[in-house]
Amino acid sequence: MHIDKNILIALEQRYRANLINCLSGFKPALLVGTQSPSGDTNLAMFTNVLHIGANPALLGLLVRPAPAGTERHTLDNITATGEFTLNHVTTSILPAAHQTSARFPRHVSEFTATGLTPEWRDDCKAPYVKEAPVKIALRLAEQQTLAINNTTLVIGEVQSIYLPKEILREDGSVDMAKGHIITSCGLDSYHATAPGTRYQYAKPDTKATKVT
Repeated sequence: MHIDKNILIALEQRYRANLINCLSGFKPALLVGTQSPSGDTNLAMFTNVLHIGANPALLGLLVRPAPAGTERHTLDNITATGEFTLNHVTTSILPAAHQTSARFPRHVSEFTATGLTPEWRDDCKAPYVKEAPVKIALRLAEQQTLAINNTTLVIGEVQSIYLPKEILREDGSVDMAKGHIITSCGLDSYHATAPGTRYQYAKPDTKATKVT
């Protein structure tokens, strides 16, 4: 099957959105926790989170453009307070996590609406999700609006990391599958993870070798 640009443009809007959102394959599923300056907590599912750099430790969050007049609580809160959290989703909290993507009014906390628990640690102005095994606090480092489609790239610098000791490997990598952390594909499809295959650092003069 071949879908060229002309066919793509002519596709029904929702069909096209589903198709394009799946093309990049599996992505992380994370709950973004924020708080407004007036103290209203907000929680939203995001799958467009990417690694930006390790030194300093930076993670990027892509916030899609919204129709005129549509409130963007997560982005507004990050811009106002400069802080947010990322919380990995597990199979046990998936239904509640997905429900956070509903358009609740600003004064309604998704924590309350879904039964998830806000957790306050350190001096972070944004709430963590108590039920999430891996939690990350970030401080806004840079924010850019992409001229091509008005998508906003939010770059946060990692301030704190909380995770179970048993999923942290000796070399610093994290065994997400062991933590029952899920992944996503498209707008509404979630998938359990399985133990993966690890390889040693690739060099031109050696064959690919599995890590023992």
